[in-house]
Amino acid sequence: MVPGEHAEDAIVADAGNGKDGEVLRAMGIGGDDDAERQLQQGDGGFGLKSFLWHGGSVWDAWFSCASNQVRVLCCHRCVMCCMDRERPRRLEDGLSDHRCGYYLRFFLVSQVAQVLLTLPYSFAQLGMVSGVLLQIFYGLMGSWTAYLISVLYVEYRARKEKEGVSFKNHVIQWFEVLDGLLGPYWKAAGLAFNCTFLLFGSVIQLIACASNIYYINDRLDKRTWTYIFGACCATTVFIPSFHNYRVWSFLGLGMTTYTAWYITIAAAVHGKVDGVTHSGPDKLVLYFTGATNILYTFGGHAVTVEIMHAMWKPRKFKYIYLLATLYVFTLTLPSAAAMYWAFGDALLTHSNAFSLLPRNGWRDAAVILMLIHQFITFGFACTPLYFVWEKVVGMHETRSVCLRALVRLPIVVPIWFLAIIFPFFGPINSAVGALLVSFTVYVIPALAHILTYRSASARLNAAEKPPSFLPSWSGMFVVNAFVVAWVLVVGFGLGGWASVTNFVKQIDTFGLFAKCYQCPPKTHPGSPLPAPPHH
Repeated sequence: MVPGEHAEDAIVADAGNGKDGEVLRAMGIGGDDDAERQLQQGDGGFGLKSFLWHGGSVWDAWFSCASNQVRVLCCHRCVMCCMDRERPRRLEDGLSDHRCGYYLRFFLVSQVAQVLLTLPYSFAQLGMVSGVLLQIFYGLMGSWTAYLISVLYVEYRARKEKEGVSFKNHVIQWFEVLDGLLGPYWKAAGLAFNCTFLLFGSVIQLIACASNIYYINDRLDKRTWTYIFGACCATTVFIPSFHNYRVWSFLGLGMTTYTAWYITIAAAVHGKVDGVTHSGPDKLVLYFTGATNILYTFGGHAVTVEIMHAMWKPRKFKYIYLLATLYVFTLTLPSAAAMYWAFGDALLTHSNAFSLLPRNGWRDAAVILMLIHQFITFGFACTPLYFVWEKVVGMHETRSVCLRALVRLPIVVPIWFLAIIFPFFGPINSAVGALLVSFTVYVIPALAHILTYRSASARLNAAEKPPSFLPSWSGMFVVNAFVVAWVLVVGFGLGGWASVTNFVKQIDTFGLFAKCYQCPPKTHPGSPLPAPPHH
């Protein structure tokens, strides 16, 4: 094992296949640019197909993070399965940082996309001050646990390659990291939580599609729109792997940025509605429901391990994630605050921000952009599940796109069905945050880090030492223990109680298979017009 900074030079990709190239790379001779040029030559240089279909840089990574604050510490062989099946997969072999980055770009904004429209609803539950503070708090906590995952990945990979394990034709997965460092029980826990998280993450995207399109075309109810978008989203079975979303991840960032600033400006221009009240926080149930929605917002460490596996220097991941989180603050804080300022408690019965904004071309454009983005995000969330299922049925190595698509279809059916049963846009986010994200994103990584480095020998030989701003192992363990305690008590305990209570209330009010959740009553021909509002 190569400790310290030398390990950083070892955790790079060797574009050459010979031993001389490996030695030079390990010694730090020959930069990423040289390797990238060789990789480009191997791929035939830059072309339209490469630009649209393949990606993997630090910039790609940042945009993915800013695009998908996501969702899946998961179990998939994802990053390189189309493009790099024949290249060795070792610490000395991977894609350059600026070819890997697009995953992180999509990684953050996708998660933001699905909660951007419900964060004003959370502000109405929490109040302005708590809403702002909890966004900052959970954003930083999410960045910390993303850092822990990156450390555990580097440790696992260094240990395995010291043992002579080759990762040729294989992308390391999060559950494999847990298995290698802590044993099969941790692997099972990680696999169960992550796959369930991915499943409901996909359900939420489908619900969001139906909820949004209704505000452009209300001739069909939301349940019918769910049927339609379920069929549309099923076409993602034809997309082989994550890097094939490259151009969409670039567009996704723009789509979400437009929507966030449209909401901010539209709410500010609209001004306060007559008689607006801001009573939040009013009830504990609502308060902790809103808090868990924000916990969910910044708990989207989607494909963290797989993204790192495709980078020359995986340690850069933690900086990319933090910068992406800071960018996300510029989208979520102004839009949620402006909506709550303008509409106040009316948001408590309107979990989708679009429902309160006046219909015009700007709003319709935002709705359409969000629909496109949520379709992409559905595929991004489902792809890991596709990989898991392919492995279960023994079809993961099949090169036929059509055959793999046929095998993947059974994954879409339960997602479609759950979206029809529980169309509760907003409350379902909080329930998933409390019951799944709490463990998947916060508790498991923090506990895994403590247990991995609990012995003096493990700390002495660690592939990555504590960060400069917290240079002691004891300090790291204290922070980890705080994360575990806070999330178990506040996120899972109080948040679980509140979000499940609110979720059950939605079922009691609207019923399962609700035809049109939170739809305003329609005026039929011949029926009396509603009385004008009293001022």
